[in-house]
Amino acid sequence: MKKSVLQKFKLIALMLLTLSISPQVSGQNKKTSKQNNTVVLYVTRHGKTILNTMDRVQGWADTPLTPEGVEVAKFLGLGIKDVNFKAAYSSDLGRARQTARIVLDTKGQQNLGITEVPQLRETNFGSYEGDLNSKMWGDAALYLHYKSSKELFADMSKNPEILKRAMNTFKTLETLGIGENYEDVKARGQKAIREIAEKEYLTGGGNILVVAHGMAISVFLSDLDSGGKKISGTHMGNAAVSKVIYKDGKFTIESFGDMSYVEKGKQVLGK
Repeated sequence: MKKSVLQKFKLIALMLLTLSISPQVSGQNKKTSKQNNTVVLYVTRHGKTILNTMDRVQGWADTPLTPEGVEVAKFLGLGIKDVNFKAAYSSDLGRARQTARIVLDTKGQQNLGITEVPQLRETNFGSYEGDLNSKMWGDAALYLHYKSSKELFADMSKNPEILKRAMNTFKTLETLGIGENYEDVKARGQKAIREIAEKEYLTGGGNILVVAHGMAISVFLSDLDSGGKKISGTHMGNAAVSKVIYKDGKFTIESFGDMSYVEKGKQVLGK
């Protein structure tokens, strides 16, 4: 009889011990699961706008998409149709928001909302906003001791550091005192991308659409890759996609300025 009672006490003690350990094990499993929640960011440039068409400076200044810009956003939507987006973000400038909406509507995700993030804006070019691109780049070229903007661009294609110098020059030369330099844009943009990635990581990971701006994207991604991969491009086509993977707190840039999704969309329509 005494042996039977002793066995019962042992069984109860074992059950209590199991219950006390289970929540901790469950928490550990939950934590491990979160660490595997890969986030895939599809960082996209907006479609072509009125100021793009006029070859004028467009940073914080904003104009809507042209018919061509709407069309290329639709091409992207069709070309990326097989990618199911869990969330969508854009800068708070109309051309980025408009592009994101067209892409989502075209691919069949009409009910997915767009979170606007001001830190994803293009560079603020100050008094150069709305002026001819040739004027701004020409001024920068002369300031940096180039004979012409053509010579500046040729050097920039070989040395991405020249973009940094040019952007710093824009801030130096603009007269409103509100322009941004390379580090200004990089700091706010990388902070925004990291916050988006970490937020989505904590809620299960997934595919995320991020619509921003050409020069800004090249700056945001310039040295974001944890493996040391550098972004050498300084220009990308409208609706180009840069695919960025976020896992275990690190970023990997899988592609930059990819136009294959747009081309796939064109093929769908027989363009």
